[in-house]
Amino acid sequence: MYQDHFGLKKPPFRITPDTHLFFEGCDRGVILQALCYAIQNGEGITKVVGEVGSGKTMLCRMLPHSLDKRIDWVYLAHPRLEPDQMLQELARELDIPLTLNSDKLTVMRELQTSLLKHHSQNRHVVVLVEEAQEMPLETLEELRLLSNLETDDHKLLQIVLFGQPELDENLAGRKIRQLRERITHSVYLDPLQLPDIVAYMNFRMRACGYEGPELFNEELAEAVQTFSHGLIRRINILGDKALLAAFASGRKTVEIGDVQLAARDSQYTTNRWWTLTEALHS
Repeated sequence: MYQDHFGLKKPPFRITPDTHLFFEGCDRGVILQALCYAIQNGEGITKVVGEVGSGKTMLCRMLPHSLDKRIDWVYLAHPRLEPDQMLQELARELDIPLTLNSDKLTVMRELQTSLLKHHSQNRHVVVLVEEAQEMPLETLEELRLLSNLETDDHKLLQIVLFGQPELDENLAGRKIRQLRERITHSVYLDPLQLPDIVAYMNFRMRACGYEGPELFNEELAEAVQTFSHGLIRRINILGDKALLAAFASGRKTVEIGDVQLAARDSQYTTNRWWTLTEALHS
């Protein structure tokens, strides 16, 4: 709705991860490099922890774009799987033909055979688990057992866990200590700080075609930080609605009131008096 008004080629603050809009500030670029390093070295299990909306999914999506084509990626986007279901899902992702009567031992053997074949072709299999805090402990343990599959000098399967802080709580239990010991790289995503928010929001605008003077200054970013707590998803929601509010007012500048209106409309504050719907029809 506001794209033409601000000279944009596409919305700059969509919450759906867009790898073309990856922001390297607040150590996100460094973290991506660290993840690539961990995968290229092919040892152990890697863990990425961050609050809801901190940018975990974006990092997950960036990995295939940042590493060479010899890696075969397996996504486990639905982590609430029992161990047998998880093995079946891995087999499906690796195009391993199974029958309805295939038992666990058969699936494990087929997985090992497939992984050895990948290795013989100089290909690397990496499993990406999103929302790993939701994965049952028994399934996490099954993943650990899979990570034991190896040749004399190379792991056949590598695992990257993406999860909320509850993942660390789950891994702190005594029953899962063997998996915890296999985690060789742990990454934590911090919220964006004030200078990062200014840079992030203006970067997104420029990347989407905006050519005017910078819309988001430190004063506006302070308001965004207050309501978003530095979480990227909330920043995107506030940025999108603030642009919409400015458009509704016929302005090509963003004001503090636009951010406050966006926050109220998103219920990021208890005070609610004027909504974006009312603004668009005023």
